[in-house]
Amino acid sequence: MELSEIIPHIEALIFASDKPLTNNDILELINNAFAFLEERITIEQVEAAVAGIREKYNAEFYPFEVRESGGGWQFLTKRDFHRTIAQLNGDKFLKRLSTAAMETLAIIAYKQPITKGEIEAIRGVNSDYSVQKLLEKELIVISGRNENLPGKPLVYSTSKNFMDYFGLNSTDELPKIKEVLADQAVAPTVISDFDFTSSAVTNEEAFEEDALASEALDNDEAADQKILDEENDAAKTDGD
Repeated sequence: MELSEIIPHIEALIFASDKPLTNNDILELINNAFAFLEERITIEQVEAAVAGIREKYNAEFYPFEVRESGGGWQFLTKRDFHRTIAQLNGDKFLKRLSTAAMETLAIIAYKQPITKGEIEAIRGVNSDYSVQKLLEKELIVISGRNENLPGKPLVYSTSKNFMDYFGLNSTDELPKIKEVLADQAVAPTVISDFDFTSSAVTNEEAFEEDALASEALDNDEAADQKILDEENDAAKTDGD
């Protein structure tokens, strides 16, 4: 078969597959589909076809692209459209995670492999429930034990599901901390003479704001427990 004839079939396979397809997967599937032909498709033809498909969808007017993710090729929405897509499904997957769980996931992603004790040392609070929630969501896995610490505690790492969800092939593709901080940099406050004389914000109000912020941090784990209680109530209702 000519390359121009192979490309639409490979494109259809990648589009229809519910998991990433490697070049070898594609080679086997195409040859099975055209088993009646004497001439077999080669891996070089598959590689050339995939390169052509990727080039096609790299054009700006396509909102999606063919990208290597989770070890194989997938059709994925381009990053510029992620915020729009989140409005469609409400970003349900990550919305089910509390702030505490998201914070724990970020620590594991950047510090893996890491023990629960090390996670708690960074967060400053107990993280049992957050770690359990992430295990249930299959965003993290138990990847072994730290043989150098007393008791040889379990260590945690991100899972393949984590890689697939965020469109990563390895943790090397995670945004660098410097890049994240640069994106979230806050411009310095410009203080005028009026700021010192104005009574719009009193010391008492400032103290109350600080207290509320502190209380919000302390309630991270309480938020996790609330989610658990809601899920238990829902399960009981379904059972009834």
